[in-house]
Amino acid sequence: MDLRQLKQFVAVAETRSFSRAAERLCMAQPPLSVAIRKLEEEIGFPLFERGSRGVQLTPAGDAALEAARKCLRDAEEVLSAARAAAGGEAGRLRIGFIGSVTFGLMPRLIQAFRAHYPNVKLELVEATNQELLSAVEGETLDIGFLRMPTAQPPGVKVQLIERDVFVAALPAQHALARRKSLSMKDLANQPFIGYTPSRVGGLHAAVTQLLMHAGVSPSVTQEAVQVQTVMGLVASGLGMALVPSVNAAAASDLVAIRPIRDLPRSPSIGIGLAYRASGESVVAKRFREVVGEVLGQ
Repeated sequence: MDLRQLKQFVAVAETRSFSRAAERLCMAQPPLSVAIRKLEEEIGFPLFERGSRGVQLTPAGDAALEAARKCLRDAEEVLSAARAAAGGEAGRLRIGFIGSVTFGLMPRLIQAFRAHYPNVKLELVEATNQELLSAVEGETLDIGFLRMPTAQPPGVKVQLIERDVFVAALPAQHALARRKSLSMKDLANQPFIGYTPSRVGGLHAAVTQLLMHAGVSPSVTQEAVQVQTVMGLVASGLGMALVPSVNAAAASDLVAIRPIRDLPRSPSIGIGLAYRASGESVVAKRFREVVGEVLGQ
């Protein structure tokens, strides 16, 4: 028994006529009659009572009709699901992210993506730059929102989707907090909270390059991996820090955020989108298309 036979059976049952069923199926009547006979032989019971006024369902045929319709509906759902997944309209998208993108960028992009593709299931995981790059390369994540600049493993591409600049974060009671803006020289000899070195670069590399360019050597007292942790250490009065401006919105009342008026053009920092260089899923491509549409890229 196959789907073709079920379609033929349903057509005859609904039209109560072999000739009208044959017209619906765009086939000749004799092959249709033969096909129904073979189906009845396979089942072991007659499905129709044949007469001069047409055909009527037998009790066995009546019981089989709804089951046959259900099989055809299920088969259509299978085809629809496969087509949707192949077109990136359904399936699963595994997204990794750093904490900074939760302040506005990622929610905006996810809302736009869900509006376009409501049948895609999203799985979100927070991680560090290094973890995100490894996961995308290892195919346990499809997309990663990460901090730039960063190194790129051979199997991963990173697209800059949002530029940012450093601002100074200092304890609210610090003497320099009275100023509306700071210069890089103001950081010299100050207790400073830096970022933990990473094999993939990130904020540690960007801050180090910036300080060297300005000829400033602050006194590093603490280091942390995440920007949120650095902000917490600043709030505790342990020192000043350079943080991406996007994080300023999350600063507590114990932290003063001040722009830096003499920032050089480099290093460029921002948010990047990591994805696989080859073997990228169709759903991941659809997500990047939405990102480009929302951000005008």
